[in-house]
Amino acid sequence: MPDRLSHLRPAGEVLDRYRAAAVAQSVDDMARLYAVDAVHEFPFSRPGLPTVLSGRDTIMEFVAGGWRNGPLEYARYETVVAYATDDPSTIVVQQNAHGTSSATGDFVLPNLMIVTVRDGEITHLRDFVDVLAALDAIGAGP
Repeated sequence: MPDRLSHLRPAGEVLDRYRAAAVAQSVDDMARLYAVDAVHEFPFSRPGLPTVLSGRDTIMEFVAGGWRNGPLEYARYETVVAYATDDPSTIVVQQNAHGTSSATGDFVLPNLMIVTVRDGEITHLRDFVDVLAALDAIGAGP
């Protein structure tokens, strides 16, 4: 049974679709989720990786490149905890992405996301991905 957040409307419904698009690696489905002027941030980054992606086209170029050239395939998402905020358009979700890496095998990638939506589209996503876990999953760990 899928781990769903749709009870946290409207942002949870959009994040459910985001997760499905990531598992399917569907660029078209993912692109439909972002507003044209969306911002996707990676507050915990490292040199050589972006900290902010501005605009749907830029975000999708980054996502598609990762799917095309990267070893990770997501199988499912597990919600650790999800919080509604005072703004019903924004949620905070601590989650684990489970999947398989062609470089290292099975992985669990923890992250925390703050997602804001408008008219059914992501306008702002702060993606606090565990950079060390991501590097380990792609076989580039310390």
